[in-house]
Amino acid sequence: MSTTAVPLRPIAKGSLTRLWVGIAAVALAAGGLAWAGQQGVEPSPASFLARNGHADGVVTTESGLQYKVLEEGTGPSPTAADVALVGYKGALLNGTVFDENPQTAMPVDGVVPGFSEGLQKMKKGGKYRLWIPPQLGYGEQAAGPIPANSVLVFDVQLHDFKSKADIMRMQQMMQQQGVMPPSGH
Repeated sequence: MSTTAVPLRPIAKGSLTRLWVGIAAVALAAGGLAWAGQQGVEPSPASFLARNGHADGVVTTESGLQYKVLEEGTGPSPTAADVALVGYKGALLNGTVFDENPQTAMPVDGVVPGFSEGLQKMKKGGKYRLWIPPQLGYGEQAAGPIPANSVLVFDVQLHDFKSKADIMRMQQMMQQQGVMPPSGH
């Protein structure tokens, strides 16, 4: 019994190079398609916050709130017993703005926990960016235009703050002077 050998033709000059170039082109195309498929897909809150926590100037508190000082203010910081006069813009990670107000009064303890914590870190005149994780925002509940489990991004400026007691005294003085109608009428 004899074995028949099949003669191999020699590879044409440059064919091996073209093969590797073709393989590289297919790999690049696959990588490009995978990248393009990820565009517009929001990262999970945990992966975004983990990555964001390493960005320059971003501080992560023990609770998980992340903030960056855009402009430092001066003087004391508000407490949970104060009412803050703030300007803010709230957005989702994809940039969709869900609320914005250039100047409004809000009780520091009357907002979501992450916003309250952020306000208590600020000083008058300060501007901060807050990244509020879902557990310090609305959690698993959707709130109007805010989907459940959303990271909230706020740009906040603290204009001023006063204690609730001071505000009550001012209101009483104004009522006594007849500037404001008595409450409840």
